[in-house]
Amino acid sequence: MQVHTRTCMATKTITITEDSYQRLNALKEKNESFSDVIRRVTGKVKLTDFAGILTEEEADKLEKSIEENRKRSTKRMLRIREELS
Repeated sequence: MQVHTRTCMATKTITITEDSYQRLNALKEKNESFSDVIRRVTGKVKLTDFAGILTEEEADKLEKSIEENRKRSTKRMLRIREELS
């Protein structure tokens, strides 16, 4: 006995530029639909997906850089505020 089921999903037609089509097509893998590509590249990423990608040394360096940039930004903001007063 064979059972055939067919799922019908609503479809939408969109217009995209030629260069956008070429980019999308370049991302397309064998046996993958354009809908599959769009779902894959627009999927949500969890913050925990990035856990462990930096070494301890890289993380320390990044943290120091962020801290220094925040200090510079604060100084710049205070200087601008003073100039405008």
